[in-house]
Parts: sequence; structure tokens; C-alpha cells
Amino acid sequence: MAMGFQEFLSIIYNRRSIRRYESRSIPDEALRVILEAGRQAPSARNLQPYCFIVVRDPELKKRLVFSEWNRFIQEAPVVIVGCGDSRAKWAVVDVAIALQNMVMAAEALGLGTCWIGHFVEEEVKRTLRIPEHMKVVAMITLGYPAEKPAPRPKKGLEELVRYDTFE
Repeated sequence: MAMGFQEFLSIIYNRRSIRRYESRSIPDEALRVILEAGRQAPSARNLQPYCFIVVRDPELKKRLVFSEWNRFIQEAPVVIVGCGDSRAKWAVVDVAIALQNMVMAAEALGLGTCWIGHFVEEEVKRTLRIPEHMKVVAMITLGYPAEKPAPRPKKGLEELVRYDTFE
């Protein structure tokens, strides 16, 4: 199961945000592999101050839709809600790293994902019974893609990278 460097880069370069999904469900073993990729992520001081809620219930997914921009949540077979313990200083970063691991693992398995940052945190917490001390950082949809979006334009490295100082 060893992956070559070019294959690894291909996963990174070809990953797209998927907003249309096939209706077929995700095999439990694939979901487990994806969640395990998140569990293996590094975290500050190895505190692992996170929890991931796997939402499959159609009614619950419907209640996670907060605008026309994330209506596709309803058709995704799975939504993973990443929560971080607000008492841990770097929890938000730790959750984001773990979710990114999951996104890359999903891509490697031929599944599509989309980051969801637009939500009403208090409603998500109420809907999923998330404790007060946990912060909802982001959600990702997960499923078999029913679309193949074209690459989006990216800024060049010369616009994004500085060496030694900003100027």
C-alpha cells in the first residue's frame, strides 16, 4: 500500500471541493480509514483536544443547512463535524490539521469532500448536543463525487511566499 511521491502530490493537486454527491453510502471500512487518518494527525503537546461527530441521519443533516451555499450538505452521505476543546490553546489548529488529514485520505480513496465554514455554531451545538466547552471549528461533507470540477486558479508562489522577512 506504499504510495510514491508523485502519487501523493497528485492527490494534493487534484483534490477539489465537491458539492454534488452520488446517493450511495460510504463503506464502514472506508469511513474508518478516513477517521483514523484524522486521529493520526499531530496536535500541540499531543493533547488531541478534539472530537469528530459523524452525521448520517438525514434529518440532522437537514438541520445543518444554514444557507443556499451549503444546501448540498443534505445530499452528502456523511457530514463530519470537527469540534475542539476551547480550553486548549491550539485546539482550532489541531482540529483543522486532523480534518485536512481526513480530506486527503478521502481523496486517496476516491471520495469527495467539501469544507463547510458557514454555519451557526449555537444551532449546530444544539442540534448535535455538543457541550458548551467544545467549539465547532468546521464541517466536511463526504461522499462519492457526482461532479468533477475544473481546477480553480491559484496565485503563483511569487505572490504568496516571502523569504526571511515580509518585504
